[in-house]
Parts: sequence; C-alpha cells; structure tokens
Amino acid sequence: MKRTRSRRSAEHPHVAVGNQYAKDVVAGKIPACKWVRLACQRHLDDLKRQKDRAFDYRFDPAEAEKVCRFVELMPHAKGAWASRGETLVMQPWQVFLTICIFGWLNKVDGFRRFRRALLLVPRKNGKSAWAAAIGLYMLAADGEHGAEVYSGATTEKQAWEVFRPARIMAMRQAAFREHYGVTVNASNLHMLSNESRFEPVIGKPGDGSSPHCAIIDEYHEHATDDMLATMQTGMGARDQPLTLVITTAGSNIAGPCYAMMQEARRMLDGIVDDDELFALMYGLDPEDDWTEEASLRKANPNFGVSVGDKFLLSEQRQAINNARHVSRFKTKHLNEWVNAKEVFFNIQRWIESAVPGLSVDDFAGQPCRIGLDLASKVDVAAMEITFKLDECDCPKAGELIEAGFRFARFGRYYLPSAAIEKGENEHYQAWHRDGLIVQSDGEMNDMTMIRDDILGTRDRHQLLEVAYDPDQARMMVSELQAEGIACTEVFATMKNFSEPMKEMDGLIRERAIAHDGDPIFTWMLSNVVTKANHRDQVYPRKERDENKIDGPVAHIMALGRWMIADEPAPASPWDDPEFSLVNA
Repeated sequence: MKRTRSRRSAEHPHVAVGNQYAKDVVAGKIPACKWVRLACQRHLDDLKRQKDRAFDYRFDPAEAEKVCRFVELMPHAKGAWASRGETLVMQPWQVFLTICIFGWLNKVDGFRRFRRALLLVPRKNGKSAWAAAIGLYMLAADGEHGAEVYSGATTEKQAWEVFRPARIMAMRQAAFREHYGVTVNASNLHMLSNESRFEPVIGKPGDGSSPHCAIIDEYHEHATDDMLATMQTGMGARDQPLTLVITTAGSNIAGPCYAMMQEARRMLDGIVDDDELFALMYGLDPEDDWTEEASLRKANPNFGVSVGDKFLLSEQRQAINNARHVSRFKTKHLNEWVNAKEVFFNIQRWIESAVPGLSVDDFAGQPCRIGLDLASKVDVAAMEITFKLDECDCPKAGELIEAGFRFARFGRYYLPSAAIEKGENEHYQAWHRDGLIVQSDGEMNDMTMIRDDILGTRDRHQLLEVAYDPDQARMMVSELQAEGIACTEVFATMKNFSEPMKEMDGLIRERAIAHDGDPIFTWMLSNVVTKANHRDQVYPRKERDENKIDGPVAHIMALGRWMIADEPAPASPWDDPEFSLVNA
C-alpha cells in the first residue's frame, strides 16, 4: 500500500521532521548521547501529556512551523552556500531544537513555555548562523513592541559572531527589511516603527535595558554569570522573553556555563523540575571510544554538512598521534569538559561517575572514614566522608556495587565570609548561594563548626577514623579524641600520598567512585597537577594558589586509610604447624 503524508504533516512539514528526529533518536536509529536522548524523550512524553488538564502546556504546530519557515528564508552569510545565494536549510536536529523552543506554549496565557534554552554543541555545527536567524525573528517577527535583542559575549569579536551573520542576512534579504521596516546600521539593526533593535553587547547591558531576547555566545568563556543574570533581571517587563545560550564545552569547571550544564542535566534526569528550561547537549556517552569515527558522528550533529568529515577525521588523527592535541580535540570537537593544562586525574571519567540523587543519608549507620584538609584557616577547608561499599550493608551500597562502583564519597567545604565576599571569588559566592559551602563569620574558619560536623557524622554513621595532617588540626583533634573518635596522623609526604593518589586515579578511570555531582570537588580535581620523582612517586600539587585542591587531598588521605585497613596482617610464624624453635 502506498504511504501518504498525513494532512498535519503536509501543513506543518518542519514539525513532522522535528518530531521524527526525536522518535529516531529515542529508537536508536540516530546515534546520540544520553542527554540528547532525554531531551527527545521529554518532548515526546510532553506531546502525550498535553492532553492532561493537570499539565500546563500545549504544543502549537503552527507557531513552531512559522519560526522554522522564517529561519529558512534567511540567506547564508558566508561560505560556498552564501556565494551561490542560497538560504538556510535546517538539519533535522536544528528543526527539533526550533520547534521545541517556539512550539510549546502555556495553556492559560498562550505565551511561550521555554524562557531559557541551552544549546551545547561542538564547534562548526552551525549554531551561530541558526542563532542569528533566531535573533532576527525575535527582533521583527515575534510581535514584541520595542523588542531589544542582544548578542552578548565577553569580547567584541565573540559578540559579533552572532550579530555579524544576522546583519549580513538582513542586508541580503531585501524583502525582510521592507516587510518589517528594518534599517541596517554599522553596529545595530533598528525598526523605526516600534523602536525595536538588535545589537552586540560586551559585558553587561546598560542600565534600563529590557531584553526580549538575549543570545549568549560561547558561555564557557564567561568567568561569572553577571551578563546572564543582568539580562534575565531586565526581562521582567516582557511577556515571553528568551535567553538563548549557545556554546561548546570548555575548561572552566568553576564557571557558570558548567553550572548551567549541570542544572540542565539534573532537569533532564528528573531530579529537579524546570518546565521553562530547554536543553539540547551533544557529546559522547561514557562507553564511547573517542578515537572512532562513530564518536565524531555522534557528537557532531552537522557531521558532513557544516563541519566537514575530512576535517574532523584529520583533527582526530592528529589527536591520536600527538597527546598534546587530545585536550583541545576533545573539548572543541567532542564537547568534553577538559582542563587546558595537563591535570593528573581524568576529569571526564569523574563527571561520568556522578550518580543523580545520591545522598550521604543513603548510608545511615554505615562505616565510613573521614579525610580532613585544614591547610588554610582563611580560605577553603575540606572534609571528605568516604564509604567502602563492600563494607556497607544498605540497599544503596548494593545498587552501586551492582553498577560497578567500589566507593562513595561526599564533601563538605568551609569558608570564612571574608573569603567568600572577595570580588574575585564569584564561584564561591555562587556555591554558597546553592548551599554547597558552610560559611563562618569573619576572617577565619570556625573550627568548632567543622568539629561539630564530624561529631554529627559520628552520630549518623559508624565513623571508623579521621585522617588528618598533624600540622593543621592539633587542638580540634584533641577535642575529637576526647569524644572517643579515632584520629590518625597522615603527614603530607610523597610516601604517604603517592600510592593512594595512584589508586584514586585508577578508581576514577574505572568510574568506581560514586558521587553526587559535587561541582566544588570536580573543580578542585581539575586543579590537581603533579610531577613524578625519580622513584615514580607522585604528590598532589596546584599551579596557582587560587587553584584549590583541598577536597582531593582530603579524599586521598581517607582512601589511604582504607588501603591500609585492607592490608593483611603480617604472617606469624606461630601460624605454621611445622614451625619449631629448634628449627628456627
């Protein structure tokens, strides 16, 4: 029987393409990482849920189709397609992205559901050209009087990466200019009829700005969330504003882009609810081999289209043949967060070991060891609570062992308010707002707070011992010992740290340490560097003072104590039935 297109598909062909993309990804017909699969599944699930009165949103195919058609009326701004005067043709993944952002509406007021959208995709996958066309739509065709559209970045060059193609598109599309009354100026686009404008912005927009659309390009380069926060604060008077973040991965794990990615992952995993955030994040899964061509195709949705297959394969070969190129290749072309410097630990494997929803409360009553790094009284102090899973008797330990884990860890971090409030410590301020840092008033850490947390851990778990550096915590250790807590000195030497540090490296590579996605520890782990001595011994170091490593140091200390506890007792000659003093 001949297959015919449904009436709905004929009326809304782009919507049909986008929905089919989602179905093919979920069915495994199109290779995609976990986060893309979850984004597609979310859309398909919501299409079914929209019939439920309790669900607040509905999908409007006409609205989605309208934006797709607008985008594909825009001309290419550069390259061979531009030289031939061709217009944009979105790939199925871009169609899916577009229909999701613009097709989902609130049932009550009819305004758009998604106010924030994150596109995380490797370089050269067509994100800037697509975002430029979206910016033009938000300027002229979204029906917003006095719309303000900004292309924001940390540098002028980057801010123009989206605005320049938008400006060229407007210049080359006379029908667009005439229909909407758009004037193309040297550094902005302007609609005299209602004072709408589109312009690049470096840093924060000016006072009084009221963005209708903020396009934040290469967010991984932002040290703080100042620009994003200022843009969103200014959107209060808009009915359906859009913050569009388009970026590749980067190396700043302490930055706002990584935090936003983690937020999006928690949302897609169902840990937190955020019906106003849409996220499409391309990359690899933990089991993927980065040296295979299939990994390039999986991480780069425009493979062979805007990003050439020969180019990517050449870049891959260079990385395989020269270790110096690996970090850059993985970051720019596979979308992995890789520190620019040669860190000791495998950060990507650590990120992949996060267990959503994992809590220290899952291990109530279970044996644990604590590592304590109190190296600084005026900066970060860290406490690591570690569990050896095969010594635990609880459901969560069994689940984790089944999944291949051997340890679970949880961190606590302490900072005085003076350190948090320093202007250069925006990452500390963000983590404190998120409840990840325990603050003490004044200039120094309050050791009684740390002591009380250790006592609380003793009360909730079986605290076997506290590993500490005797140069740091003598008074507090005396108080803990008075409470009956075993405390073990671990001097900061290569002899004490080398083997547990190597063991930790192996466990991370095996994804054998379960954790809750703690961003502070991940950042600190990315700061650990080392240089082996002539005996191949290693010791955790940092390149600069601001690159804190207290959490990993505390973890190494605790892990070292677990290793010593696992060592068999020295053999006794009395255990040998043939031993006698006469023959000794």
